Amino acid sequence: MLDKSPARPAVNVPNDLTAFWMPFTANRAFKKAPRLLAGAKDMHYFTTDGRKIIDAAAGMWCSNAGHGRTQIASAIAKQAEALDYAPPFQFGIPQAFELASRIVEIAPKGLDHVFFCNSGSEAADTALKIALAYHQTNGQGGRTRLIGRERGYHGVGFGGTSVGGMVNNRKMFGTLLTGVDHISATYDREKQAFSKGEPEYGANFADDLERLVNLHGANTIAAVIVEPMAGSTGVIPAPKNYLKRLREITQKHGILLIFDEVITGFGRLGYAFAAERYGVLPDMLTFAKGVTNGAAPMGGVLVRDTVYDTFMTGPANAVELFHGYTYSAHPLACAAGLATLDIYRDEKLFERANKLEPKFADAVMSLRKEPNVVDIRTVGITAGIDLAPNKNGPGDRGFAALNSAFHDNDLMLRIAGDTLALTPPLIVSDDQVGEIIDKVTKVIRAVA
Repeated sequence: MLDKSPARPAVNVPNDLTAFWMPFTANRAFKKAPRLLAGAKDMHYFTTDGRKIIDAAAGMWCSNAGHGRTQIASAIAKQAEALDYAPPFQFGIPQAFELASRIVEIAPKGLDHVFFCNSGSEAADTALKIALAYHQTNGQGGRTRLIGRERGYHGVGFGGTSVGGMVNNRKMFGTLLTGVDHISATYDREKQAFSKGEPEYGANFADDLERLVNLHGANTIAAVIVEPMAGSTGVIPAPKNYLKRLREITQKHGILLIFDEVITGFGRLGYAFAAERYGVLPDMLTFAKGVTNGAAPMGGVLVRDTVYDTFMTGPANAVELFHGYTYSAHPLACAAGLATLDIYRDEKLFERANKLEPKFADAVMSLRKEPNVVDIRTVGITAGIDLAPNKNGPGDRGFAALNSAFHDNDLMLRIAGDTLALTPPLIVSDDQVGEIIDKVTKVIRAVA
């Protein structure tokens, strides 16, 4: 998509930034040199001082169709006028059922039901609760243990934080949930460095689940949750056949398998969901972010009929699952989701991402000889570029790169420690890929 939007005039900004405690942000450093945004269109953000910033992060893995899509904004406005809110407990709106059906249509066959929530964090916690309730309902109440993966990220709820494996996200919050364990991460730089797509080495990492089965007993384990690509930790694709092997082990031991596709869903890896790319059917699949193109908060869990049907017993007038949120299937989010799915379908953005992947990978790999680049990983329209730490310790070079990108090079990217993550909207053109790589090159050299 050609983006001819010009820079915009400066806008007024608050003269006091102290009241807002920003999430996942170095607040004191930010408020000394703010990165403030005032607008967005297609592939670009616009700063409060009028600069045009190319978005190499799709906002935060969200805006797969680019920014400022009038079709989505119009759908939200129209819905707000007709029905601003309706309670999701014991009442429903047509748009919620329509959206659920539309999502099921593009999901892998067998994931036939959708439980809506409002974020990826809520989706992860919902999936974990469904897993525990499923085994309880199925007469296996002893299956209470939840298994995550080292370096995994499943949001910031107590459940998602507990099964998550990113140390800084966990260490301030005590013991979190009990009865949680972790399989090993899937990254081995020595054997996987500079890989395009799925690394050849690493399917054997799935066998670590057998270690936990032997340690705890299969009859104590409810579910395993993994990301098909670990995004927030710095873009770590699943090795070839790893997910299939994990599926085989979980099926053998009666353990539910949950794919966290909050990042990988809706075209990021060239398919509606990564489960399709890898030919693996999980028991549940979480989504958020791209379902509304980031235009409204929404998340959800796709659930296999075998799981759903287990709950559909007992008196027909009784609540089957005591879980949900005030804003589950919110009317405005449903409207945004339906409009977003129309764009994905009409513009064939998933197919576009699939075709663009080799060119994107080649472009990013051209950075491998830049100073301090120690590894690059690509999969779909996503890349992680590892920089060596500088003398000030881990994370300092990455933070300098974030600032250099925004303030000096009109570029938005994401960082995870000293890893630069590139995840542009799926509308990115070949020329814009080149522009992003040129700007990243300047950033890497600036922080050398």
